[in-house]
Amino acid sequence: MNLPISQVSRPLSTLPFDPEYTPGARNAVKVCLRIQPSEKVTVITDEATREIAASIVHELESIGAPYRAWVLEELAQRPLIDLPPEIVADLETSQVSIFAVYAQTNELRSRMQMTDIVNRRKIRHAHMVNINRQIMLEGMRADFLKVDRISTKVVDMVRKAKRIRAKTAAGTDLVADLNPNYRWLKTSGIISPDTWGNLPGGEVFTTPGEVNGTFVIDGVVGDWLCAKFGSLREAPLTIRVKSNRLAEAHSSNKELEEDFWRYTHTDENSDLVGEFAIGTNIELKDVIGQILQDEKYPGVHIAFGNPYGAHTGAEWYSSTHIDVVGRNFDIWVDEQQIMRAGQFLIEA
Repeated sequence: MNLPISQVSRPLSTLPFDPEYTPGARNAVKVCLRIQPSEKVTVITDEATREIAASIVHELESIGAPYRAWVLEELAQRPLIDLPPEIVADLETSQVSIFAVYAQTNELRSRMQMTDIVNRRKIRHAHMVNINRQIMLEGMRADFLKVDRISTKVVDMVRKAKRIRAKTAAGTDLVADLNPNYRWLKTSGIISPDTWGNLPGGEVFTTPGEVNGTFVIDGVVGDWLCAKFGSLREAPLTIRVKSNRLAEAHSSNKELEEDFWRYTHTDENSDLVGEFAIGTNIELKDVIGQILQDEKYPGVHIAFGNPYGAHTGAEWYSSTHIDVVGRNFDIWVDEQQIMRAGQFLIEA
C-alpha cells in the first residue's frame, strides 16, 4: 500500500471531533513532541480512538507537518498478532510517531515490535494507549514544563540513591534497593529522541536491583486488566514481593486475583519487578481507573515483567509488562522524605 499522504489521512482529517480535545492535542504536538513543519509523522489509531486522533491530525495540519495516519482495523484483525507491515515501513521513514489506540488482550507483542523500531531509529514517540476523553481533558492539559521541573529534581535525587522506601496508610511497605548499573529515565511529557514516552507524561523510572515488601494496590493494575477492573479503591489487590519476585497476591475480587496471577506467570520473568517508578504529574488530583494517566499520579508504582532494558540497561527480558498503582504515599529517598500522603515535599 503506497497511497499519497492526503489519501491515507483524509478520513481522519475530515472527521469532526469534540473541540474540548484541542488543548490536549495542541499540548501533544507543540509542547510534548515539539513537531516541526519539516518532520514526517506516523499516526497510529483505531476505531475506538479515532476522534482523539482526528484532533491530533488537525494540529499536525495546522503546523504543516506531513504525516501518514493508520487505523488498525483497516489493516489487520484485532487483537493484533503482529504490527502491520504497512506501519512498520512507514515508521522507518518518520521522525515522530503517535500511538493513540485502545489496548486489546495480548497485543503487547505488537506494541513491543513498534517500540523496537522507535528505539532503533530514535523516533520521538508519544505512547497514548487507552487515551480517552477524561484523560484528554485532565492529564493532557497539564503544564508539562512544570511537570518537567519537578521530574528533573526527583530524578537528580534518585540517581544518587541506594534505597527508596514507600509506605501508605492502606498497608503498603515496600523497599527498593537500587542497582547503580541501571539507568533512571525521566518521562515528564517532554519527549526526546533518546526516550519515547507515554502521554500524558510525568514519571521517573528504573529497573530496581531488588524490591521486597507489601504493596496494597488500591489504585489500578495495567494492560488489559485496567479496562476490565478499573479503580481498585473498593477491592484492593494486596501483593507481597520477595527478592524481586511476586510471592503472593490476594483480593476479595477473586477474578482480579486470578487474572493478575495468570498474567504475571506468562513466562519465566513475568513475575519479576522490571520497573520501579515515581509518578510526578503534580497536576493530577486522584487515580481515575485508567493506567495511562494513573501511573503518572504522584506516588510509587512498580511493574512486573519487561524492564525496558534498551533504556534502563537491564539485560533480562519478559514478553509481558503490567503496572500496579497505589494511592497516598509517603516516600523516602535514602533518609530524606520527599513525599507525605501523596504530596511532594520538594517544589516544582
